[in-house]
Amino acid sequence: MGNSLKAIVAFVPFKKCQKYLLEDLEEMPVDKMVDLSGRQLRRLPVHICSFRELVKLYLSDNNLNHLPPELEQLQNLQILALDFNNFKALPLVVCSLKQLCILYLGNNKLCSLPLELRLLQNLKTLWIESNCLQYLPEVVCELSLLRTLHAGSNALRTLPPQLQCLQELRTIWLSGNLLSEFPPVLLDMPFLEVIDVDCNSIRFFPSLAHLPGLKLVIYDHNPCRNAPKVAKGVRRVGRWSEETPEPRKRSGAVIDITLDEKPLLPPAMKAELE
Repeated sequence: MGNSLKAIVAFVPFKKCQKYLLEDLEEMPVDKMVDLSGRQLRRLPVHICSFRELVKLYLSDNNLNHLPPELEQLQNLQILALDFNNFKALPLVVCSLKQLCILYLGNNKLCSLPLELRLLQNLKTLWIESNCLQYLPEVVCELSLLRTLHAGSNALRTLPPQLQCLQELRTIWLSGNLLSEFPPVLLDMPFLEVIDVDCNSIRFFPSLAHLPGLKLVIYDHNPCRNAPKVAKGVRRVGRWSEETPEPRKRSGAVIDITLDEKPLLPPAMKAELE
């Protein structure tokens, strides 16, 4: 069925039309996963919420801007994908799903996150890239088990100092924001393994050599005057990455890393990160 036909049918609330979109999904799948991505849905069919043993629910690339309160019945849900929709606010019912480990919220219209997000204490991966965030909501700093945070392509200018409370955090992606300086809080997070500040406005990088857990730092496409110093064995992606941290003392050469050399991010919808 073509996307244009799906879009037309999605406007019609009659059961037969919705059943057409869902392709006769009437019973709980054996693999405990429902993937309704790209169905042009404007509402989540309530009967999906009766699949109480559901573990994975993918609703990416639809036209959703709200969720039914019945979603609270899915208390076994571990992965929820809401990226590429029209959410201006995170439905509070999502915060009732306390077994969630991975939450995809990228490519929506979110300007903030509710305080109730702190209830998701099992959350390990949070994708909030490509939204309208001008600041990182402090409630994110209360997700004590968070290991991976994708917050790229927003309008962040700084990070809250409370972020250092996330001692399980290993990977933070901040590319495509409005950072004019390297976030000081990251210097107090020795457990970080990957830091991505690609495509910002950072002019100077402090030394990162004291971060014992660091494995990769991506700092390309910044108007920086220097490369960040790192410990031996840490990979750098950016200008002068193959030179010493102070290349101008050796030569005037500048080495540019192409985009192809930047590690690819995992798929935005179905990557199950460790």
